Amino acid sequence: MTAATHEVLRSALALSEEERAELATLLIESLDATVEMDSDVAEAWRAELDRRIAAIDNGTPKTIPWEDVRRRLLGE
Repeated sequence: MTAATHEVLRSALALSEEERAELATLLIESLDATVEMDSDVAEAWRAELDRRIAAIDNGTPKTIPWEDVRRRLLGE
C-alpha cells in the first residue's frame, strides 16, 4: 500500500460508520462501472444491503470491531 493509500485509509476510518459504508459502496460501484448488471439483480443487492444495514442498526447480528478484524487479518 502506498503512502497516499494509507493516508486515504486513515481519513476514511475517521468517518462515521454510515459515511464509511456509503464510501465503500461508491468505491465498489466504481470497480463495477464496466460491468452491466441486470436491474433486477442490482435491486436485489440493494435490498439485501438495506436489510443488513437495518439489522446492524437494530443490533441483531454480533459485530466485531474493525480493530480486531484488522489484527486477525494482519496476524498481529
